Amino acid sequence: MDDGFNDARAFRVTEIMGDYRNLQYYISQIRVTPSAEEYYLPGYSLLRQCSADAQALLAAPFAATTTSPGGNPELERAQLRSIILDACVRRFQCQKAYLRTHAALRWINSRNSILRGQKAHAGHFAQLQEVDNKLQMELAGITDEHIEYTLRSQDIEEGRWLVEDPTLATIQQILASRR
Repeated sequence: MDDGFNDARAFRVTEIMGDYRNLQYYISQIRVTPSAEEYYLPGYSLLRQCSADAQALLAAPFAATTTSPGGNPELERAQLRSIILDACVRRFQCQKAYLRTHAALRWINSRNSILRGQKAHAGHFAQLQEVDNKLQMELAGITDEHIEYTLRSQDIEEGRWLVEDPTLATIQQILASRR
């Protein structure tokens, strides 16, 4: 029986995938060139990891059902629900990479502000250690709950239809099964 929400579901898919595309685009545009001495420092390593995570998401196969609904509203509904689930999981993962990318960029900017073009030396140690500690604290705050909250808040603020978005527990189960 058709519940009349397939248009809303289809529109929701476009919203989620639009968010995902924007996150991917932002992450892909970041270009930093650390020196050989800086290459393995935490912020630069984190940026490379976030970029790799975003690329892996793009390369991952589509996890939703791929049967053609052939005009059957019930099959269309099931397919759209499956697509919403896969899209929400991808957007969640990409939001995590995005938040971690921002933390890394703040670390790089703070470090550059301290060094002002100089090489790090013993006089910078305390300030640089503080920047490293701040990065670790910020990363610790990027929890699944925080990621879900940022996405849900944005969706609510924009008045989006969230009826069939998966819960955080569902997203966590799916991610755990993919490991």
